[in-house]
This record gives sequence, C-alpha cells and structure tokens, in this order.
Amino acid sequence: MFSPNKESKKMQEELSNSSNIIGKGTTIVGNIESFGNVRIEGKVDGDIKTKSKASFGDSAVVVGNVLAQNADVSGEIKGSIEVQGLLTLRQSAVINGDIVTGKLNIEEGAVFNGSCKMGAVIKDIKLGEPAKKEAATV
Repeated sequence: MFSPNKESKKMQEELSNSSNIIGKGTTIVGNIESFGNVRIEGKVDGDIKTKSKASFGDSAVVVGNVLAQNADVSGEIKGSIEVQGLLTLRQSAVINGDIVTGKLNIEEGAVFNGSCKMGAVIKDIKLGEPAKKEAATV
C-alpha cells in the first residue's frame, strides 16, 4: 500500500495539474489560494497565491499581492508580485507595486512602477497561512 507521504505527494501533483479561471465580468472579493494554475480575466480584490502558474489576461485587474511559481501578466496589478521562476510582463501589462522574481521578461510597452529584485531567493509558497499584515505608519 502507499505510505501517507506518497499519497500526499500524489494528491498535490494532481492538484497542481488543475486549472482555475476567473472569467471576464467576474469580481472576486477575497484571497485565492491554489495548488493549480490560476487564470484571471476578471477582477480580484485580494491576494492570489498559487504553487503553479498565475496568468492575468488583458481585462484582468488585481488589487492585492501575487505569489506564484511562474506568472504571465497582460492586465493590471496593484500590489507586489513574488515569483519563484519566470515573470513575463506582456506589452499591455500595468504593474503598480514591487517585484521579486527569479527571472524577468518585459515586452516593449509594459508599464512597471515599483522596485525590482531579481535572482533573489524567494520564500517557499505555503498555502493556508494567513497573510502578513504590515504595520501602519502614522
């Protein structure tokens, strides 16, 4: 029979092959966490965390932070982006926030306002943990 570790690993592999789509015209208020791929075409007001790839279409608007293995952005993100692997900013991308990534590809026409750190060691993506809140400054 399978040991608990092998069963858990197999289940995580199956989950990472799943896809989640937030369609155009859809608004989500709250955080999204997934082992699988996430594709956003609508609006998300909250953080997005995935152990796989996050894709943001032309019509996507995200007000929150993104943490992913890889990401492809064509829409607008107002928040920080942390990507362990490759972050691609397409020509229609608008980023207002800081970027931390292993590799970065920016197409001509993309807009990026913030700081960028590349090649930095990025924390492991852990699902189910509460987001860190930064202390408010007065």
